[in-house]
Amino acid sequence: MNSLYIKNGKDINDQPLELLIENGKISRIAPQLENIEADSVINLQGLSYVSAGWIDDHVHCYEKLSLYYDDPDLVGYRNGVTTVIDAGSTGADNIGDFYDLTQEKKTNIYAMINISRTGILAQDELGDMEQLQFDLMQQAVNDYPDFIIGLKARISKSVVVDNGIKPLVVAKEFQNKLKPRLPLMVHVGTNPPELSEIMDLLEAGDIITHCFNGKTNGILTVDGDIKPFVQKGLTKGIIFDIGHGTESFNFKTATVATNQQIYPQSLSTDIYHGNRENGPVYNMATCIEKMLVLGFDIKQVLPMITSVPAKNYHLDTKGTLAPGMDADVTIFNIENKSKTLEDSDGNTRQTNIVIEPIYSVVGGEAYLIGDKNGSL
Repeated sequence: MNSLYIKNGKDINDQPLELLIENGKISRIAPQLENIEADSVINLQGLSYVSAGWIDDHVHCYEKLSLYYDDPDLVGYRNGVTTVIDAGSTGADNIGDFYDLTQEKKTNIYAMINISRTGILAQDELGDMEQLQFDLMQQAVNDYPDFIIGLKARISKSVVVDNGIKPLVVAKEFQNKLKPRLPLMVHVGTNPPELSEIMDLLEAGDIITHCFNGKTNGILTVDGDIKPFVQKGLTKGIIFDIGHGTESFNFKTATVATNQQIYPQSLSTDIYHGNRENGPVYNMATCIEKMLVLGFDIKQVLPMITSVPAKNYHLDTKGTLAPGMDADVTIFNIENKSKTLEDSDGNTRQTNIVIEPIYSVVGGEAYLIGDKNGSL
């Protein structure tokens, strides 16, 4: 039996929390466990928080691309994220190769399949409608049913070129024909098409990423008010995802939105090597800090990177600390330190709350963050 005992931890309410992990699953959880014998023990001395493993539902980690790419482990377990979902880097032509590469990684990796068969080989993958081929997509989903868990459509001017809203119309047709029906994430950015057109087409359970960007085709009017169709879209069940990225998170937009109770349901990074190495994203912990500086409480933020994305993408054994769930755990500290945070448009905020992940536990295997030699 392969077992791990996490002792003297605490939950987000600062209450004692201990876990026993056996054979890749959480077997016991309580404020204090008695008479435990385990192969490995992590004693947190009452200092560190224990949460379900963090899930980043928007990354780009197919290493063979030239535009947006990264090593899944560098955006994953090495930064406290136990599960990543690649957001449409690959389409039907190359998602099989991507799957093969993921088998060597420690992080849990899933993918949304791009509605273009090429994926993001170039910025304009939806500029040619001939690249949208349903039969190839369905075959890929058939071939990799445990890997492909969603669809991705990048619906902004640089991607669709002169096709306007047509690629999204096709994406919805594909989604409704696909077996099984999968969640659809839609990237929004510059127009055309207009954000209002996009939201009109989306349904409950569809996900808009980059929800708090600072672009003119975003959720704010030129006068800085929330556009009237935004609340209507949220009311019908469209899910708002942060999708920070290099160009898609703006403190002003986020502040106006949250002040008017326009809240994101999930927090993702849109990370790849460029914005991981050079900012403004860096890692999931930095994105959590930005939510905190907006006024969110850590108790509100943690579901955005655990239970909510697990529900959205039907990862039924992830996102919650409970017996029988996958043994994916993030252990982190909350430190009182000064730090400057920068959004995608160069605006800054100061914070005194810094999030420091210290262990990632993936399928019961524990990794000390910062230790490049592997597991404990």
